[in-house]
Amino acid sequence: MDRSEFVDRLDERLRTDDYADLDASANGLQVGHRRGKIARVALAVDAAEATIHEAVERDADALLVHHGLAWGGFDRLTDLDYDRIEPLVRNDVALYVSHLPLDGHQELGNGAGVADVLGLVDRDPFGTYGSEVVGTQGTATDPYAVDGLAALLDRELDTETQVLDFGPDEIADVGIVTGSGVDWIEEAAEAGLDALVTGEGKQAAYHEARDRGMNVFLAGHYATETFGVRALGDLLEEWGVETTFVDHPTGL
Repeated sequence: MDRSEFVDRLDERLRTDDYADLDASANGLQVGHRRGKIARVALAVDAAEATIHEAVERDADALLVHHGLAWGGFDRLTDLDYDRIEPLVRNDVALYVSHLPLDGHQELGNGAGVADVLGLVDRDPFGTYGSEVVGTQGTATDPYAVDGLAALLDRELDTETQVLDFGPDEIADVGIVTGSGVDWIEEAAEAGLDALVTGEGKQAAYHEARDRGMNVFLAGHYATETFGVRALGDLLEEWGVETTFVDHPTGL
C-alpha cells in the first residue's frame, strides 16, 4: 500500500481532522513522509524507545500508536526526543498516531473494545470532550455484581482492578472512558449510570465517586488502551497490510 493511501484512509476512518482543535496530540502522520510503500506495520500503545526499537527490529515500515511523541510540538529536537525520533528517521519507519480519535471511535476505539469484553448492548457515545466524545456506554445483558465485574476485567485485561465501590450493588449501565477518565464521573452520574470503567485514578476521584454514589473501576491505563491499536491491526490486515503487535505493558 502507498504510504499516502495508508495515511489518508486511516485519517478518514478515524475522523482525525474532527479532533484537530481538541487534542494536544498531533494525530495522523507524526514522523516520516508520504512517499514510499507500507507492507508491515508495528502496533503499540506508546511510542517510546523500547517500542520504536522493536518496530525497527521487526522490519516495520510504520509504527502505529495511541500515544505519540508530539504533544504541542518540539522547541528543539535534542536529548530524549532525538533518541526516540532518530531511529525512525534512520530506518525510514513512519510514525502514525491516533489519540482521542481512537478513544472516541465507536467501532474501533478503546472504549468499544472494553465494551465488547463486558458484553454491553444498546451502546451510545459517552464522555463529552468539546464537540466530540472519547468513550462509550452500554447495558449489560445480565447485571454484574461489583466483584464480578472487577474479576472479569482482571481476567480479560490481565490487570489488577482497583474499585471505588460507592454505587449500586448491581451494575447494568456502564460508561467507559479508557486511560485517564475519572474526569467523567460527573457525566456518568448525571446519565444515571451504575459504574464508570477507566484506567487510572487520582486523589480527587475518590471523593467525587463517593459523593456522587458512583462505582468506578480503575483497570489500568495501559490495560484499557490496547484495544484500539489491535482493532486497527485487524483493519489493516483486511487492507492487505501485515501487522505485528508490540506489547510493552507499564503496569499503570
